[in-house]
Amino acid sequence: MDTTDPLATLVHAAREGEQVAWDAIVDRFLPLVGAIIRRHRLSDADGDDVSQTVWLRLVEHLGALREPDALPGWIRTTARNECLRVLAARGRVQVVDPQEGGSFPDADSAGAVDDEMLAAERRQALREALAELPAGRRDLLLLLLTDPPLGYEEISARLGIPIGSIGPTRARALEQLRRTRALRGLGPDPVGGVV
Repeated sequence: MDTTDPLATLVHAAREGEQVAWDAIVDRFLPLVGAIIRRHRLSDADGDDVSQTVWLRLVEHLGALREPDALPGWIRTTARNECLRVLAARGRVQVVDPQEGGSFPDADSAGAVDDEMLAAERRQALREALAELPAGRRDLLLLLLTDPPLGYEEISARLGIPIGSIGPTRARALEQLRRTRALRGLGPDPVGGVV
């Protein structure tokens, strides 16, 4: 098992006590926890405490998680709540010495972290959705996304399908991709503009 396995598989295996599944879950979502900690500008020690608490809470509550696909939201909410708890306990004072040329933290960097994490979550969901497709449709979509782009003649030769069926097969593959379990709930068209 690794971070590319479907989330439902990892959650089920972790519930059964498989250490490899736990490690894969932590590896997959550690960047998310780290981004939330950085957004709250916690010290390294406080950030480590928050991270440990998030994983401890996950161990305690994984059995109660009804929907494995809700895990990223649960981790995000738990990490945010733990950060806020630490900030409330420590007081929210940030010392800045104007003589050192320091500046106040800029709020735009926090938004950039959120955007990066959202993009990473969407890429992971798309990888999981592609894994749900039949091999032929997945291969077609991936060939259509190569850079530099391949011509239909090359795609036809590689997949052994007529050139005239590439467009209709692509449309069916995208429709099936939109209906995959991995992309449910990600908005009206999570793969819009992908291909």
